[in-house]
Amino acid sequence: MAASLIMRGRFLPCWRVALQRLAGPALGLALAAASGGAAAQPVVTVTDDRGQQVSVPRPPQRIVSLLPSLTETVCALGACARLVGTDRYSNWPASVQGLPKLGGLEDTQVERLVALKPDLVLVAVSSRANDRLSALGVPVLALEPQHWAGTQRAIRVLAAALGDAAAGPALVARIDARVAAAAARVPPALRGQPVYFEVASSPFAAGEASFLGELLARLGLANVVPAAMGAFPKLNPEFVIRAQPAVVMASAAAAAEMPGRPGWRGLRALQRGQVCGFGAVEMDALVRPGPRLGEAAEAVADCLQTLGSIRP
Repeated sequence: MAASLIMRGRFLPCWRVALQRLAGPALGLALAAASGGAAAQPVVTVTDDRGQQVSVPRPPQRIVSLLPSLTETVCALGACARLVGTDRYSNWPASVQGLPKLGGLEDTQVERLVALKPDLVLVAVSSRANDRLSALGVPVLALEPQHWAGTQRAIRVLAAALGDAAAGPALVARIDARVAAAAARVPPALRGQPVYFEVASSPFAAGEASFLGELLARLGLANVVPAAMGAFPKLNPEFVIRAQPAVVMASAAAAAEMPGRPGWRGLRALQRGQVCGFGAVEMDALVRPGPRLGEAAEAVADCLQTLGSIRP
């Protein structure tokens, strides 16, 4: 399957679904009190992207996260120390790299996961492990943001589930502020200019309908890939040549080999050096709909400032 090319390496393992459909049902929050005697602990009930209510009997202390964006959100909300395991792709912040790695979207190591005795497991809606974990009585919270609105909801839901609902809106506000500050630094000469952002070779691109496309729009940039083509479509290379983007964006490795692609020497952006080649850390922030989107916006603005003196 073509989308599986994007699911490997540092890219989000949930992108197979991101390429195929929009975000799941709207999320909701509800607080409930546990019944029983004076020793009863409060229960937080949240509604996940499957539309299912998940009750957490106390602020969870042993969390497993099976999606990098969710791992990063837990840490950004100040609960990194509660993580006891992650998927193989979670690599930020550095402290999670030493945690047990429990597979990916399609090959979660359920027995190892259960042995960690988690009181909450964070998963993608599309994870094959969801039904099995639920059958084993493991609390599962499925969140799979595909757009900025979904990312905001995921942050708020996670904050509530972690026992600090107020931390969610505060984190969203910090991300928004960083994106706005980055947008203000985009050179006027490049605002409104068409951009091609390649997320994987073949090539796969970030279209207007993706969360990354939304980020580019918030920075005042246009996108050569219209929303009608989907969030992360596989393009005919001729499409990019015909589109003639003013700026090309990709991983540093992909940007370096683009001039060698058949016909791509005809791209004026490559001829003029109007290329943003991002390192591994920057690309991770750019391709994950999580709390580092503010950093991602800053990385784009930083590159564009180096191109600002070049005529589009």
